Amino acid sequence: MARIVLGSYMVRYPLGGMMSYVLQYLLGFHRRGHDVWFVERARYADECFDPAQGAMSDDPSYGTEAVDRLLRRFGLGERWCFTDVSGRYHGRSRTEIEDAFRTADLFIDMGTHGAWSDEARGAGLTVLLDGEPGYNQMRMERGGAAGELRGAYDRYYTAGLNVGSEVSSAPTAGLTWGHLLHPVVPELFESGDPGLGAPMTTVMNWTSHAPVEHEGVTYGQKDVEFAKFAALPTEVRAPMELAVAGPDVPRQKLEALGWTVRDAHSVTASFDSFREYVAGSLGEFSVCKNVFVETRSGWFSDRSAAYLAAGRPVVLQETGFSDHLPVGRGLFAVETREEAVEAVERISREWRVQSDAAADIAREHLDARVVLGRFLRDLGVE
Repeated sequence: MARIVLGSYMVRYPLGGMMSYVLQYLLGFHRRGHDVWFVERARYADECFDPAQGAMSDDPSYGTEAVDRLLRRFGLGERWCFTDVSGRYHGRSRTEIEDAFRTADLFIDMGTHGAWSDEARGAGLTVLLDGEPGYNQMRMERGGAAGELRGAYDRYYTAGLNVGSEVSSAPTAGLTWGHLLHPVVPELFESGDPGLGAPMTTVMNWTSHAPVEHEGVTYGQKDVEFAKFAALPTEVRAPMELAVAGPDVPRQKLEALGWTVRDAHSVTASFDSFREYVAGSLGEFSVCKNVFVETRSGWFSDRSAAYLAAGRPVVLQETGFSDHLPVGRGLFAVETREEAVEAVERISREWRVQSDAAADIAREHLDARVVLGRFLRDLGVE
């Protein structure tokens, strides 16, 4: 049994999709028999989002309570810590966390931006796991951060399965990147049929950060790519729905084109509501961030993995993930609206066949036991 400390982002943004994303790793490691800990740290003012108030503040109480409830359900209630901007420890104490790091076989930085670098020096092995392939490497090169990161971690992994290969134009920032599909624990999402009239859905941010420029090219986000598929509801029989967040969502324009538009924060207020939203869907249709698409990074969504695990077929904009996952049945990689129309219509006509194929892909290729087992063996931890 290895002791694994994972640093990521849940307390500060305690919505269902983010909590699901991190939970798949924590529970995946836990069910492989490892002693897993979750740590998170705020470093700036007003970092904590309270969904009930719809506001940012320094108060982490909503997030700490939500994370504690969720982790207790899965036997991890005594294995987490959050330090707020004043340095106060919530969950386990400073002494306990420092001891966890000192005795850790592995520390995984999954979005802490080095906030635990001092403590992590005591861990046996340190790994940076990049979930924004292409975007992060461009920022590293532009800001000179690659030089600072080189040597800061023992190993570097990315969810961009093509990063570092001739297939992708994403830079490497001078680092050697391993590759990791986001895992899913399939039994968390297994569900029955969605019922008559269920829509194709997704959960998305219209924009979540500023564009990034690299070598004279500016790369955007989902708002850039969505225009290619905006007329989709007019050409398919299935209802099309977006649960979307962001200040610049063109809601009226989307509704005029036939999309049902829902508030992503309301739909995914908790892990359970996120899971219920997925289960109530016919399948998923989603675009990807412009930077993932244009660099052919090979990124595949943790959210889409949840849809597949629920037996919900996925139609996802191509990023190069088809180089690594089976497509054409249960999972469709599309580059044009015409391809998306064909895929959605196939799902409508033969839902049971497509649903079974989706669940098979989740079990065979994305199951946390498979994905994380391979990851730990590659690191020499298991």
